[in-house]
Amino acid sequence: MRNILWFIFIVGQITAYAQTSSQNILRHIRVLSNDSLEGRGTGTAGEKLALAYIQSQWRELKLTPRGDGGGYTQKFTFKSGMHGTGKEGTSYNLAGYIDNQAPFTIIIGAHYDHLGLGLESGSLDANPQNKIHNGADDNASGVAGVIELARYFQNNKQKEKYNFLFLCFSGEELGLVGSKYFTENSPVDLAKTNLMINLDMVGRLDPATKGLTVSGSGTSAAFEPLLKNLSNSQVQIKTDSSGLGPSDHSSFYLKNIPVLHFFTGSHSDYHKPSDDWEKINAEGEREVLNVIIKLIESLDKQPKLAFLPTKNKSMSSSRSFKVTMGVMPSYSSNEEGLKVDGVSDGKPAQKAGIQTGDVITQIGEYPIKDIQNYMDALGKFEKGQTVAVKVNRGGEIVIVKVTF
Repeated sequence: MRNILWFIFIVGQITAYAQTSSQNILRHIRVLSNDSLEGRGTGTAGEKLALAYIQSQWRELKLTPRGDGGGYTQKFTFKSGMHGTGKEGTSYNLAGYIDNQAPFTIIIGAHYDHLGLGLESGSLDANPQNKIHNGADDNASGVAGVIELARYFQNNKQKEKYNFLFLCFSGEELGLVGSKYFTENSPVDLAKTNLMINLDMVGRLDPATKGLTVSGSGTSAAFEPLLKNLSNSQVQIKTDSSGLGPSDHSSFYLKNIPVLHFFTGSHSDYHKPSDDWEKINAEGEREVLNVIIKLIESLDKQPKLAFLPTKNKSMSSSRSFKVTMGVMPSYSSNEEGLKVDGVSDGKPAQKAGIQTGDVITQIGEYPIKDIQNYMDALGKFEKGQTVAVKVNRGGEIVIVKVTF
């Protein structure tokens, strides 16, 4: 009862006006990453609480429902477990619309599911079972951004020359299941979409570097010059041209829609129970949302964007490996080698001393220039084998021994 009363109290504390608010951002994230939601695992009771909260915000904003049967929700089925091998369940995407009577629409989305109690795959904790993975940055931060952008554009008196479709996806952690379903069963004409903006992990802008990675900049000729002009003293933008990456914008890129993915970077709490709201930089996220608002305002002066295919980095491999290192590769790094965005506790890389931010340049006798070289090299080794791994750590070359 105490958690429910707290939930209702927080809902009533949101400020409504046409500007971004770090206070609102943090309130949303505190609700969505509260222990009472038990990590928002796909199809769980905790995720349904998150869904109810998002709907309450959209009703307050009077967004037009664009889900099934005149509501905000779009129902889909999924299979849990690695590669969809587990039990079948049901979950929901959410879709809310602002109709500006325009010919084209801008889609703004984020996933609201996370890893729940660590019972499925994905956690980087050494012993994740029955630990609440609150996912404050991943991706309560993105959902908070979607809600606040919806608030801004709904209350903005200067109406843009585009309609807006605001989406919150479930099933992202299971393999982009919800966004894939949406693009195959869209309630709006995707051919009339100008672009899709994806917010995934936008809550940890580094106060020192102020680095914001924007992927998908090659999917329209307009993006690179616009983003270059929007980089400023508060947000230093680094672009990545690829339209494919391990998040929901990929589902839209595969439908020939220009996409941009906003991301403030990986950290040591990624996919761990320690990803909590206290570590969020709400003011930094507000600056990220202001960049998105300025980008959209700039697009008002341009014709409909033309889609461009990009040279894409591999997202995964269908091959089976006898060994694993236990690292999460970076999909936005332009450095030669494999940049490590996360290290799984208790796995070979962590035991050998490999750290987040390291760039792997050689495994055994095999040079590593990119993720494809990394995949190729893994296929050469057997369990129990120990190899030398060369990494670039802040300009210093370090050699560690990895035992698979």
